[in-house]
Amino acid sequence: MKVFLLLTASFLFYQTGVTQSLEKDFPKYITVKVRNPLNASREEVMVFIDTKQIKQAKPDFNTSAFIVVDNKKEISSQINLNDKDFPGIVFVLDKLGPKESRSIQIRYNEKGAVKHSYTKRTQAELSYKTGGEWKNREYMGGAFKNVEYLRVPPEHKDHSWFIRYEGPGWESDKVGYRFYLDQRNATDVFGKLTTDMVLQNVGMDGFDSYHNIQPWGMDVMKVGKSLGIGSIGAIANGVTTRVEFTDSVNCRIIENGDVYSSTLTNYYGWKIGNGKHDLQSRLIIHAGTRITQQLLTLSNNPENIATGIVKDKTAPLISSKGNGQQFGYIATYGIQSLNKDGLGLAVFFNPKDLIEQTEDENSHIIKLKPNQGKLTYYFLSTWEKEPGGIKDEKQFRDYLNQVSSELANPVVVEISKK
Repeated sequence: MKVFLLLTASFLFYQTGVTQSLEKDFPKYITVKVRNPLNASREEVMVFIDTKQIKQAKPDFNTSAFIVVDNKKEISSQINLNDKDFPGIVFVLDKLGPKESRSIQIRYNEKGAVKHSYTKRTQAELSYKTGGEWKNREYMGGAFKNVEYLRVPPEHKDHSWFIRYEGPGWESDKVGYRFYLDQRNATDVFGKLTTDMVLQNVGMDGFDSYHNIQPWGMDVMKVGKSLGIGSIGAIANGVTTRVEFTDSVNCRIIENGDVYSSTLTNYYGWKIGNGKHDLQSRLIIHAGTRITQQLLTLSNNPENIATGIVKDKTAPLISSKGNGQQFGYIATYGIQSLNKDGLGLAVFFNPKDLIEQTEDENSHIIKLKPNQGKLTYYFLSTWEKEPGGIKDEKQFRDYLNQVSSELANPVVVEISKK
């Protein structure tokens, strides 16, 4: 990996890990202490530091010329400047030992700019057809174009052939996801056979090709009328519905970074029972994880949000209500993938948000209570064929306990005032 630093009167080159060059090119630094509160190791730990906190510690900090240094070596990082809600530096530590506390340096040069070149370990994209035309509810002709924003046209429904793989996609080096950006609004899973980024190739060679195994992997889950995995819904008059009836919808790729990617979708006038609500959904993934974080903001304080997992006869329900030291979860594991092999699915929630655990004919469901129009939950999938995949139910159960503990006990991040 090479990184180039362009200063006002010079062009400097350095190789990662050469300490003298790092100190010369980035003479100033901020010390960040990251502490693991758990008495257990954790891997691929995401650290986020708000730009405001950095500026308070170092007013001359230059967001255009910085690197993150761990144990005298540069590690991959990015800065979210397009994200108004989460502006800041993101990096991922490979490992933190039990109760370990580590000092990280954010080194910077108050002048100039730096162009980073890191291995891409996350991705988010949205692609729809241009150059064709609508015929009733189908889009005929045209070619796919990647965009950062789309206001969903009223003609668009399921199988309109308009959006590549039917919605936005996001992935890490572990797994990929998509949701249907139409009246279904359900989340699906792409199992991966590689740690490379793959979404840019999905659906380019035929609309349904990803339902069969490809060199990169495949769509491994059948959604149907269910909540898929972690899809947004609500229960009204005893019936669970997804985000189906809305006045309008738009979707934006907020971050498409090397270690952190995010999408933002606005649903205006979502009808729940006799009321309407505006809903904002933010989906976040970071390098080295299977976990997607779902952050919801809702107007008019709905009574509940329902999410869950598709039912499958081969995969019995595993569940925990959680406690102060563990998040709750519902999960399934079994030979339930479309490839007829092992697939694990899970949704995690803060126990204080749980109203009840329930079900219908299509889904295992958790009913959650938003707090002042806010709600956060998490979901993940693991496929036995992914690199380093989980191979049996025992491994999956152990993984569930690990994730539930880590979510309930996030790492502690402090910026040194020195």
